[in-house]
Amino acid sequence: MTNTLPQILSWPLDGLDDQGRLPAARDDESVRQVILNILLTRPGERLMRPQFGAGLLDFVNQPNNQTTRALIANLVRKAIGQWETRAAVTAVEVLPDPVNPAEVHIQIHYRLLHSTVPRELGLSLDLGVARGQTR
Repeated sequence: MTNTLPQILSWPLDGLDDQGRLPAARDDESVRQVILNILLTRPGERLMRPQFGAGLLDFVNQPNNQTTRALIANLVRKAIGQWETRAAVTAVEVLPDPVNPAEVHIQIHYRLLHSTVPRELGLSLDLGVARGQTR
């Protein structure tokens, strides 16, 4: 039996809905939004929660090598484990892009604590410019 998570209002990453209201995130979508928020927020950015965030974008201008990719994977695991208590990370893969030598692909494998269904979230991060993209 799978229980659903309660409806949670969160800071929307996509803006307002068609009626001009803040959208409510539910279930896995809520967890996905929070994970993205954690990863893309730099510690110190939030006034009332200065330790919040992973600071994934701090890896911009770092070399795309095995050490950097291992540091990214460790940071992702640690930050999600600390800040998103509704999910358990089962694996994080950080792989170089075969075409763009400055880009890495981050694949996060997790499951919601109330479910056994595996989930995934994929991100691309260009280490050469200051932007992260979800895919």
